[in-house]
Amino acid sequence: MGEIRESYLVAASSAVALLREPAVAAAWEKPSALLEFSVAGLAGHLAYQLVRVDALLPGTERDVDPIPLLEHYTRSAWVQAGLDHESNVGIRQAGEAAARQGPATVAGGAESLLAAQRSALPAEPDDRIVHIASSGWSLRLDDFLLTRVMELVVHSDDLAASVGLETPALPAAVIDPVVDLLARLAVHRHGATAVIRTLSRAERAPATISAF
Repeated sequence: MGEIRESYLVAASSAVALLREPAVAAAWEKPSALLEFSVAGLAGHLAYQLVRVDALLPGTERDVDPIPLLEHYTRSAWVQAGLDHESNVGIRQAGEAAARQGPATVAGGAESLLAAQRSALPAEPDDRIVHIASSGWSLRLDDFLLTRVMELVVHSDDLAASVGLETPALPAAVIDPVVDLLARLAVHRHGATAVIRTLSRAERAPATISAF
């Protein structure tokens, strides 16, 4: 099994463990660290990353070439849209809707999906292409899994911060590809000079090099 597939399973396992934390259930109805998201909605969105993978595994590829990973982000409306853009409103609404099942059901559903994916992912061919119906284009499966690893890492930090827990510790095999992806997205959005200055020259750093 490829490295990114193993990294996804590690990140997903960590996210499921976080969803099981009593502190998450205790804060379910409270605001989260993200604007416009409750803790429940954020937990639902975190769990939804496993749903996204599950939806693609049965065989949704089409006879088209996959686009590069960076282009996936440059094409996606939510990346640079504001909180009130329909794409971001839809993301929040989906998370909140999933959360209505309650913390135990959300965590249990994610756990069941993870168990199935532990068996399914190693069997997928190295060149597997998946079609993302909501976007209208295709990616290599491993590129799509990297997008989910990034979401799992970032939103696990969001959820932990929302309920007063330490951010889950993850191995370099998970963190390194996420840092690399976010750096590439930051360079694309702000330019190499801005990113280099922020990492090396605090006195000349721009206000932000956020990837999104």
